[in-house]
Amino acid sequence: MMSGTLARLCENSRRALQEGIYDTGDAGERSDIRMSEALQTREIAIISEIKFASPSLGTIRDTQDPGEVATQMVQGGAVAISVLTQPYLFGGSPEYLAQVRKVVRVPILMKDIVVDAIQIEAARRLGADCILLIQAVFDAGHAHDMDGMIDTAHGYGMQVLAEVHDTHELESALATKCDIIGVNNRNLDTLEISLETTKRVLAGYADHRPAISESGIESSSDIAYLKGCGASAFLVGTGIMRHGNVKGGVRRLVES
Repeated sequence: MMSGTLARLCENSRRALQEGIYDTGDAGERSDIRMSEALQTREIAIISEIKFASPSLGTIRDTQDPGEVATQMVQGGAVAISVLTQPYLFGGSPEYLAQVRKVVRVPILMKDIVVDAIQIEAARRLGADCILLIQAVFDAGHAHDMDGMIDTAHGYGMQVLAEVHDTHELESALATKCDIIGVNNRNLDTLEISLETTKRVLAGYADHRPAISESGIESSSDIAYLKGCGASAFLVGTGIMRHGNVKGGVRRLVES
């Protein structure tokens, strides 16, 4: 069972909700391409993440125009963009997603610790194509009615990436109507990373939904290893954001 770290992340989301951080305006139309379809457009499909900070590393990159960063990522070959919208510990903001939506047409994932349907409504207004729901958040009782939240997202025309960390969570996620499975290589309790998590969780994976590997991806060899473990796409944040040349960092992985 997850301990204090996950609870703290969920509490941060409730704090942001109370402070009205998700009370955002309309940023524009979503992409013409669904996230699940975008993941099939390249042999090495990279979802590149705009992430200026993290609980484990602190500041990753000095905050700059997220629209410009996203443009560089797409030019480097990213098939989709993930935007951290959680302000506490991650240095994110819903406004970053709005800015990115105005300049790129690839699908955008709203990356947050979702505990309330208000965040899903904000994702719709911001122009997100997909939202993240973390299975462990619901299993631990920090949020409720995952099926209802998925239905809400689908009703808004958005897809859902269900994030899991072990085979039990995978089984639960596959029983929902989520569109994409994400295996997070980071332990949300200890914050430690092991790429073996993807190997263990996706062993024997036979579902039709795309399965992506998240966290700890730094090199072409990591991509090759995870692809061999059954991952069909890769979400990379820190490994790209801490390099000075974002465009080159994405291209290096895409061409691996």
